[in-house]
Amino acid sequence: METQHIILLIINIVGGIAVIGSYIVGIKTQPGGANALWGGVPPNVRPVYGVSMVLSALGYFAFLYFILFEIVPDEVLIGGRFDFSVFYVIFLVILLPSALWMPLTNVYIGNHRTGIKIGVRIILALVGLASIALVWSILSLETRTPNVPYWLAVAGSSYFAFHTAILDGIIWSILFK
Repeated sequence: METQHIILLIINIVGGIAVIGSYIVGIKTQPGGANALWGGVPPNVRPVYGVSMVLSALGYFAFLYFILFEIVPDEVLIGGRFDFSVFYVIFLVILLPSALWMPLTNVYIGNHRTGIKIGVRIILALVGLASIALVWSILSLETRTPNVPYWLAVAGSSYFAFHTAILDGIIWSILFK
């Protein structure tokens, strides 16, 4: 594994721990538990989110596998101008705001200030936009070999972007009261 891969792996390990840790702490410290975090999302829609979260996680592993094990960092050219380091930025913008989402949402539940609600929406927008950038970067790889891992990365990143940009960034934001 090359140095660039190791850096990206460290970003994902530390960021992943931060995201999962914020979810565990957030659910345990929220007086209403996980139900409070659904806001106005109807109970009959929640299972759709549950399935989508699983599909998104599988997609995440598919594109992370492709980036870590199927591409050579020194040969990467994205969109004719970016190198492998663009993945550092994309993953940081996905993971850091994701780790802030639950704590900020819990603050908003306890204190319905407009500024906090806007902060939550900005966080979700950042994650959604970074997820879309990830799809673009994978599709724009000029050094790719269109094999099964590549197409799984395309499918996985596309679904992950759908979940984060549409389901979380738009629908949840609209329904959350």
